[in-house]
Amino acid sequence: MAEPVWIDVRSAEEHKLDNIEGDIRITHTDVLPEVTNLYLNKDAEIHLYCRSGRRAGKAMSDLIQAGYTNVHNVGSIDDARQTRGIVDALEAVR
Repeated sequence: MAEPVWIDVRSAEEHKLDNIEGDIRITHTDVLPEVTNLYLNKDAEIHLYCRSGRRAGKAMSDLIQAGYTNVHNVGSIDDARQTRGIVDALEAVR
């Protein structure tokens, strides 16, 4: 079974300030053509996140309308960290 795909749909500027290493960054407005370019199976497990979950929701709707069947809006980048048990580097030094 393939590993889930995690996509940060925030802007490049937001990503520079804070990101999860190894995750793909695709601006929410470009998510459909970019995911298509990645040749992901329409049943691939895709997790989307942004700052609050709003843009991830829009991206999720676009992917579902295009036939992707296993897409999840995780919410914010902090929600994505929490879901995966990732400790924020800034939190780790506190």
